[in-house]
Order: sequence, then structure tokens, then C-alpha cells
Amino acid sequence: MHEPILALRRVNKSFGPVRALREVDFTVRAGEVTALIGDNGAGKSTLVKCIAGMHRIDGGEVVFEGRPVQIQRPGDAAALGIEVVYQDLALCDDLDVVQNMFLGRERGPAMLLDDTEMELAARRTLRSLSVRTVGSVRARVGSLSGGQRQTVAIAKAVLWNSKVVILDEPTAALGVAQTRQVLDLIRRLADQGLGVVLISHNMSDVFEVADRIATLYLGRMAAELPARDLTHGQVVELMTAGRSGDLGIARPTAV
Repeated sequence: MHEPILALRRVNKSFGPVRALREVDFTVRAGEVTALIGDNGAGKSTLVKCIAGMHRIDGGEVVFEGRPVQIQRPGDAAALGIEVVYQDLALCDDLDVVQNMFLGRERGPAMLLDDTEMELAARRTLRSLSVRTVGSVRARVGSLSGGQRQTVAIAKAVLWNSKVVILDEPTAALGVAQTRQVLDLIRRLADQGLGVVLISHNMSDVFEVADRIATLYLGRMAAELPARDLTHGQVVELMTAGRSGDLGIARPTAV
């Protein structure tokens, strides 16, 4: 079993009277894909935003590479090597692949950017991920297919020597062939030693690439188990009821 690179322990987060996360434990291991799933309102987005530094946790502990850390803003997460690829991808259609990958982190003086070095770095990153679907790093992102755009967004996250990559619904609205390309890329990220978090409603994708499945239910972690130990039916029950047989949130003790 791989050692945890990121661990959240008994994390709580509230927004006024609404408790979005309750005593949540969540683990990400280097070299593995952890699927984070749950119904709408389960707390997935809140948990990811806490990891990414967009929300500050109210209580609990965050441990990164074996030491407690404070993630109070996005810069803290980035400094640790945590990158998030959101569903909207945050790409600029009018810029090319290189410009998008380095957007906001350009190399060289402000008036004389090192365009050659940035292009070489972009090519190296895509090559290291065995990406062959992006024909030219100078192609405008607006001209790329959905699968190619997702690939660029993932490569952008990996470019910064990230250790944990969180992917929010990366195959949403993609066709069969493009989904296949993205799933293969996700598997390669883990095989290269990154800790990958996959947020998805597509159970076929989850069971195909995930090593572990963490299921949130109404702000609580119902179960976090190896994917091989779960069935599709059990996962659905954990998502919709918080419990499946002996798995999940314990029932209240009768008084």
C-alpha cells in the first residue's frame, strides 16, 4: 500500500448554520487514483475547496507528506504541490497551448518572455505524459476538441511539479474516444507517482481507473475503501443512503 501523501483528519466546515463537512477523514496516496464521489450536496466541492485553499477549515487537521500543514489560501496549496483542474478548465480560447500552460506563471522578464524555454517545457511535459493527441503546442486552444482541451488543462497542472492533482468531472460532455484518452492520461499520472483525486458521477469511469473510492454523504465520509472491495450497487447505496449493509455510517443507537 502506498503511503498517504495527503490526509485530512476529522475536518469540519460550516457556512453559518449549515454544516457542509462533519468530521471528514480523507486520504490521497502517491501512485493511486482516489475517486471522490457523492450525490449533489454531499460536500465534494467544499472538501476540494478546503484542500485547494479556497475555504479555511473550521476544525481538524491536514497532513501533507507526513507533517501537519495550514492551507489558508490557494498559494499555500500550490506551494505544497496541490493543483486542481476544475470542470470549466480555466483555459483561454484565444491563446495557444504554451501560453495557456504558463498563463500567470510566465518565464523571463515581463517585457521579454522566454518563449522558447516555455515551448520546450510544454513539449517536455506533454511528452512525459505520452500525449500524442495535441498536434501542435502552438495551436489555439479554441480550435481544440474537448478531449484535447482537457489534456492541456491536466498537463498545465502537472507542469509545476505537482504531487497531488484533483480532477473535477474530467470526462463530462466528452465522447467515447475522448473519454478513453483522458482516462488513459489519468492512469498515467498515477503510474508516474502522483496522487490523483477523481471527482466523477460516471461510475464506469470510476471503477475503470480508481484504486480507492471515497463516498461522501451529507457532509460525512460514508466509506473510503479499495475499489476492488466494492460493487456498483454498494457505491450507489453509500451515495444515496450513507450505508450499504455493514458498510457506511453507523445507524443511531436506539434509546
